[in-house]
Amino acid sequence: MYKHLIILRIITSVLILFITRTINGQALSSGQIDSLIAKTMTTMPLAGIAVAVVKDGKVIHSKGYGVTSAKTKEKTDENTLFAIASNSKAFTATALGILVDEGKLTWHDKVVDYIPEFKMYDPYVTANFNIQDLLTHRSGLGLGAGDLMFFPDGANFTIKDVAKSFQYQKQTSAFRTKFDYDNLLYIIAGEVIARVSGMSWSDFVETRIMKPLGMERSIGIYQNLKEKKNAASGHSVVKDELKIVAPVTEPIIGAAGGIYASVNDLSKWMLMHLNNGKYGEGNKLQLISTENHNELWKPHTNLGFTVVPQSPNKTHFRAYGLGWFLNDQNGFVIASHTGGLPGMLSKITLVPELNLGVVVLTNTDPGGYSFQSISQSIVDSYLGLKKTDYITRYSKIIKENQSKGDSVTNAVWATVKAAKADKLKLESFTGTFRDNWFGDVKITLKDGQLWFASLRSPKLSGKMSYYKANSFAIHWDYQDMECDAFAIFSLDEEGNATGIHMKGVSPNIDFSFDFQDLDFHKVVNP
Repeated sequence: MYKHLIILRIITSVLILFITRTINGQALSSGQIDSLIAKTMTTMPLAGIAVAVVKDGKVIHSKGYGVTSAKTKEKTDENTLFAIASNSKAFTATALGILVDEGKLTWHDKVVDYIPEFKMYDPYVTANFNIQDLLTHRSGLGLGAGDLMFFPDGANFTIKDVAKSFQYQKQTSAFRTKFDYDNLLYIIAGEVIARVSGMSWSDFVETRIMKPLGMERSIGIYQNLKEKKNAASGHSVVKDELKIVAPVTEPIIGAAGGIYASVNDLSKWMLMHLNNGKYGEGNKLQLISTENHNELWKPHTNLGFTVVPQSPNKTHFRAYGLGWFLNDQNGFVIASHTGGLPGMLSKITLVPELNLGVVVLTNTDPGGYSFQSISQSIVDSYLGLKKTDYITRYSKIIKENQSKGDSVTNAVWATVKAAKADKLKLESFTGTFRDNWFGDVKITLKDGQLWFASLRSPKLSGKMSYYKANSFAIHWDYQDMECDAFAIFSLDEEGNATGIHMKGVSPNIDFSFDFQDLDFHKVVNP
């Protein structure tokens, strides 16, 4: 029996070695990655891309392509800084893991023990909301709830505003039962780090994570960017032309999406994770314990499971850990995350069993979804999956979505153009209106035209044009992202406005523009 067990182990080891060598033999070479990116950049308008691949403890590819700015034409390289957006969330989770290692908190500590002003929509949820709940997107709030507090850039909301906002937001599912992606709770997680450690979230991440790993150019928030040279500018695509968009400079978003990093620096970040928290020469140093690193990659929130996978990637499960999405592909567990801010997109993918990491950073949205297509093409080559033309697939999806979105928005503005508002008493729609978490907005008359202005988020200001019935379409002064919105008024028996509900005009609007969560009531004595 013992001999049979030894023979079985030998056979298993040989098979694993054979499979690994077979997969490695199919891996894209550095030259093939160059060709893949060249094809991507000719498919759709794209300013710049940076890509790095780590394998078996070494960086085997690290390059930049294109330009950091369509204006300056500065070349992108492996040290170019990009906003990595939500890939910052894994840094926040790792920072908390470090504090757990040091005995300064536990994963199951209650949030109110560190932030007494934190208040959810229900007393029970407030009392039982723990540190891990901040990271797992299962709060009971809806997708992107409250993101208008920092989208678009330039609002004046504080950490205290965020902590108190949840009590006014709408519960859409039972606590800890359903995944709905959330940014604000990661901001609260960053504040926990600040109050426990005695330093700001960005200082903690820069000194306790980036510095030890040798991430010399990376920073936690835009304000810490001392040298603008070789820092990518974000771009949007307008009528097949690149348009530079303003960076997001709100320090409040740091823990949810504030980091600027290069693929060279992120290679060191990936190598640490692939070594279960170890780093340095001979991996003799430990950034985060193996136990708490495992906690990051443990499925905490279920996103889906099937016994018999139908996808070509043979995926059985999808879940969320702590700052990482988790799934399986062709028998291998994948830890990954994407990130998106105006004009910036990113993806990091780790395959621990293959000791493989891939990072793709771009400074164009949508950019052919190159952050997805390039990442998946490289990873597929290691997984031994059938070659897929992701560039063409994503290009088709983008064009179809844009076409559908344009048909909706064009119809709305055509209706606006033809609408007659002659009989409306526009004065009856004016006044100050208040939402409990977003604050006050003013509806005023300017030269016979209604105008919307948020007092706390100045970029949300724009002309209101009559649409139908008691609704108006708002064309914002801010146009870096497609986010025009409807304002639907509630009226009293005399036809005077008493409240406003809102929703986005385009079906392609980013989920962070959560206008649908606003509930304005007219303020009698503002």
